[in-house]
Amino acid sequence: MSSLTTPAGRLGALARAELTLLGRSKATLLTAVLIPLVLPFSLRSFVDGMDVEESGLSVGLVLLPAAIGFALLFGVYSALVGVYTTRREELVLKRLRTGELRDVEILGGTALPVGATGIVQSLVLVAGSTALLDLPAPHAPHLAVLGLLLGLVMCAALAAVTATVTRTVESAQVTTLPFVLVSMTLSGVTVPLELLPDRLASVCELLPLSPVITLIRGGWTGNLSVYEALGALATALAWTVLAVFAVGRWFRWEPRR
Repeated sequence: MSSLTTPAGRLGALARAELTLLGRSKATLLTAVLIPLVLPFSLRSFVDGMDVEESGLSVGLVLLPAAIGFALLFGVYSALVGVYTTRREELVLKRLRTGELRDVEILGGTALPVGATGIVQSLVLVAGSTALLDLPAPHAPHLAVLGLLLGLVMCAALAAVTATVTRTVESAQVTTLPFVLVSMTLSGVTVPLELLPDRLASVCELLPLSPVITLIRGGWTGNLSVYEALGALATALAWTVLAVFAVGRWFRWEPRR
């Protein structure tokens, strides 16, 4: 029992419990696992119609970041909003706060299984894209890894923020829509920012998921300058810090009734 009194032990115990619950929830599994793996295939014909070569891209360099973006949006963000809302409404979070777990450990431990699923999905997508789309090896893999990790943390924090305004699990399908739709259309997920008009692209670069996609795509192309990489990193960190602050300030631990 003593090992469970350490932060790592408490996180591990909570993560194992959440992983068990995740395996029992068919709806959450569908959102977290199947949708991110299926959606990218629907974009193939759409991407084939783009003039991506003029921007120094290829079909693979468009589809892989898009697929990872879908994994973050649906497999992490949307799934976690449902998980946080469910645990809050079932008084699980309230009971956990009466024990040794700290607030950050409760939220982090709850997110760990979904985050691990996002990492596994990304690895599967990279392997599949390399085999099926003739995707070359990344020129700057550290940028891609950094982008993925930042995306996981940011989406988990934003999921907790969204859960504060989500009354029920059913309403989570509505409260997650703004971030999902804006990110899909304007953050370089479905249409690379390189193909947008310069003025519009400059605005879209400031959206939460844009720096994540920029870092991931830049990790493969190697065309990202130090200035651009630092700018994307600063934007992603700013959104993450803002989301963490919002969680600490407004996250609700009691059922919204």
